Amino acid sequence: MYEYAIAWEWLAFAARWFHVITAIAWIGSSFYFIALDLGLVKRPHLPPGAYGEEWQVHGGGFYHIQKYLVAPAQMPEHLTWFKYESYFTWISGFLMLCIVYYGGADLFLIDRHVLDISPPVAIAISLASLAFGWLIYDLLCKSPLGRNTWGLMAVLYVVLVFMAWGYTQLFTGRAAFLHLGAFTATIMSANVFMIIIPNQKIVVADLIAGRTPDPKYGQVAKQRSLHNNYLTLPVIFFMLSNHYPLAFGTAFNWVIAALVFLMGVTIRHWFNTTHARKGRPTWTWIVTAILFILIMWLSTAPKLLTGEGETAAVAPAFQQFAGDPHFPAVKQLVSTRCSMCHAAEPVYEGIVRPPKGVTLENDAEIAAHAQEIYIQAGRSHAMPPGNVTDITPDERKLLVAWFESAVEGKKQ
Repeated sequence: MYEYAIAWEWLAFAARWFHVITAIAWIGSSFYFIALDLGLVKRPHLPPGAYGEEWQVHGGGFYHIQKYLVAPAQMPEHLTWFKYESYFTWISGFLMLCIVYYGGADLFLIDRHVLDISPPVAIAISLASLAFGWLIYDLLCKSPLGRNTWGLMAVLYVVLVFMAWGYTQLFTGRAAFLHLGAFTATIMSANVFMIIIPNQKIVVADLIAGRTPDPKYGQVAKQRSLHNNYLTLPVIFFMLSNHYPLAFGTAFNWVIAALVFLMGVTIRHWFNTTHARKGRPTWTWIVTAILFILIMWLSTAPKLLTGEGETAAVAPAFQQFAGDPHFPAVKQLVSTRCSMCHAAEPVYEGIVRPPKGVTLENDAEIAAHAQEIYIQAGRSHAMPPGNVTDITPDERKLLVAWFESAVEGKKQ
């Protein structure tokens, strides 16, 4: 039923909002504690076991914070844990993955010009890759290489670049970037769930039992936290990239992803150095700008270097939409109101790639994107943006009648 499409759209919106809320909570607390940790100052008057302290002012008051590198002498009465922000960010993100990419696998996950696989196989590959990421990363951390934090990060970077390339050989460009973000976010959240929180619980249990906690648990947790610190910004980029086909819709999209990880390092290095009161390394912003300009160039490089255009992903045509009696009029409407932007080579000024990689130039493409057209231009006025092509109310009614008629016709 067509009501199902609307309900599914609202479910996706609710899941996305939930994901944004939890992500803000997690990233906000994470960045705060990283800045706090780097800004700690060692002073002689600190109590035994205290590593450093920090004075802060906010909201009309002053805060005096002390950090115990291993643990205080005894367990405090109240202890606030920061973990659910991470857990629910991953849960809500996985929910989004299920709703958008698994629920719409034919449209958003599978590009049959890249790899002709069925939705169940594509979903299985997706799930396996997320589990694979955590297992490989965790093994690397626990190997002898794990004793060298920066060497470990270099190897991790190689793994991430390999996954960036691998995902582009399996899925649509949009799904590849989203999966790279999910792959990285899974490592980050698993760090919290599998390592950081369990290690802290061991320290708390030792305090309660009157034992002296082993410093190794804090050291391991701190290493994983450092990795999360440098991975956060690239994850945000990949989660936002689905709105920008210039990022994922190019033959060099995996190279762009590799450069995004480097930009995450340069930006975080500036913040980390500044919070540690070790100066303001402005060179990091220069490097970041150069990397971003290189990314911009790579987004158009296929035509410049090879003269070849890019093939848009086309989902299998849904016969009930192309065969509906309203379709000829709908096809004419889409060609006059939509295809100036949604084309392999858009002619609308300022548009160089079809928005979200969606092209609407033939029967198969229009039929494949029937539900999106129905939601974006029929039941809502989201498309065209600002109604720049002057689509009329009657034309919107035609799109609604076409989709709902086709859906009802399939039921009969």
